[in-house]
Amino acid sequence: MSAQVTPSWFDPLEHAAPARPEQDTYELVRQWQGFMTARLVLGVVLVVLQTALFLTGTANSNAQIAISAAYLVGTLASKLFVKPRPLGQSFNRVWGALVGLDLITFSALQILQSSSGTSINYTPLFALPILVASVLGSLRLAMGTAAGITVLMLIEALLTYLKGPADTTTPYFAQSALSGVGYFAIAWLSNQLSTRLTNEGIRARQSDLLATIQRQVNELVIESLPDGVIVVDGRGNVRAANPAARQLLGSQLALRAQVFDLNAEVGWRPLLSLTRLCVGTGHSQEEDITIRHGNEGPRRVHARARLAAHPGQSGDSLCVLFLQDQRELEARLRTERLASMGRLSTAVAHEIRNPLSAITQANALLEEDIADPKLKKLTAMVGQNAKRLEKIVNDILNISRVQPYDPSYLLPTVPLDTSVHRICSDWAMQTGSQQRLTMHPGDQSVGVRFDTEHLRRVLVNLLDNARRHTEEQTDAIQMIPGVSDSLHATISVWSDSPPMDQSVERHLFEPFFSSDSRSSGLGLYISRELCERHDASLMYQRTVRSARGHPTEGNEFVVTFRRTESPDNPQPPEMTTTPWQPTLY
Repeated sequence: MSAQVTPSWFDPLEHAAPARPEQDTYELVRQWQGFMTARLVLGVVLVVLQTALFLTGTANSNAQIAISAAYLVGTLASKLFVKPRPLGQSFNRVWGALVGLDLITFSALQILQSSSGTSINYTPLFALPILVASVLGSLRLAMGTAAGITVLMLIEALLTYLKGPADTTTPYFAQSALSGVGYFAIAWLSNQLSTRLTNEGIRARQSDLLATIQRQVNELVIESLPDGVIVVDGRGNVRAANPAARQLLGSQLALRAQVFDLNAEVGWRPLLSLTRLCVGTGHSQEEDITIRHGNEGPRRVHARARLAAHPGQSGDSLCVLFLQDQRELEARLRTERLASMGRLSTAVAHEIRNPLSAITQANALLEEDIADPKLKKLTAMVGQNAKRLEKIVNDILNISRVQPYDPSYLLPTVPLDTSVHRICSDWAMQTGSQQRLTMHPGDQSVGVRFDTEHLRRVLVNLLDNARRHTEEQTDAIQMIPGVSDSLHATISVWSDSPPMDQSVERHLFEPFFSSDSRSSGLGLYISRELCERHDASLMYQRTVRSARGHPTEGNEFVVTFRRTESPDNPQPPEMTTTPWQPTLY
């Protein structure tokens, strides 16, 4: 059998692609071992037969016993020392070690059988070397082997003719010719069938390989899906579930067990009812379901049930549940709404700039002609608020343009530690959180480039979030400055608030996503946008800090700044005179 797949008459119209050597090796080894075992068994049979004939006195030739024994030794040696390999297209040493040994042995036994006193016909044994050449070699090699066997049988008939009477020679030649034709037919059919079976085996392995790859790709896709996928049978046993589904089910059993039962948790009963309804009716089902576990908050999911195996088919009826977190769906809607609002706010900001400029100019002209101090105070208020409106409009336009970091646009370097302490002190005084907030000392020499008003927005938002989820007790909120390396400084807002749900944490910085119904979910999104605009970063982590004399686990938001040279006179820039108000994030 060659490494190249040759066409067969039994193949379909579309022939298989050429086999790769690694694909061809498996079939070759199997066939090689099969033929070696058959030759070894035949050698044992010949030795036992010739020995039995000699002992019973039926045959009186020791040569046949010696030939059979030599054949047994040769087949054993070829099985142990000759490696599996194709016979090729022509006669070679491998062919001689296998087929040639068979031809010489069977021809010698056939020639000696007349002189040994027995009438055993050994010509049927020639089918074995023909099969070896047909299956392990090419069609040309198989036909050449059949031709050689036919020539040997004709030589044996000629020797019989020379020894026997003339009237008995014709049947010998006719029998040899007919046997040769049969051997040619066996060689051709065996080679065609072997080629067909080899091609089918290669196609089967290729199909198995493609099926394995496809299965692995499907598993990878399902594992990485943000939506939950669960395979459930009619009895409620979960056969498979991806990580997103296990998170949505909200139980340690779902997270740890490979296979579990929907009957095991009371909160899963709605999913079990939906599964049984889908299996019982044979139709797809869709429903909004709330999963509750003890004191945990409800998980609202949108479940779709699809039947994978119908009841009339063999095996269990399988139902596939697709679970979508309702909060994620709502977050997508809020994100789309934010995009629309962003486009609208940008358009409004453009429209506001012109009348705002007119108001500012008119106020300046009016201020020139006013001498009354009371009116002067009113025009000053108009001018101050007009500047504030102009700053807000510019911020909206800058965020919508997604401007890259430009140090020349930012304010001069400000002392980080002093600015943070002033912002936190003002916030604590306005909210009455002096006891709750603890401010750790930092490095007075650290300076950063950050707009002071934007820094106040970021820190106040983080402090408001921490205050919303903590109790009124000492060290509940901690402001911790730090220096990560020579290029970066950090500010951490830590609180002893409870851990967040993973579904909430995953969408923490997305707009309009919040676990609090009173919050719009824009605070952290805006804070992160402001940090990124100033070449800083905002991240969340769950850490342990010392609070009230013992280690306490809590939520921590870390703002990482890029350090700059500290100013010569580290005085904090003047803060806005507008009274602080709680954020509505």
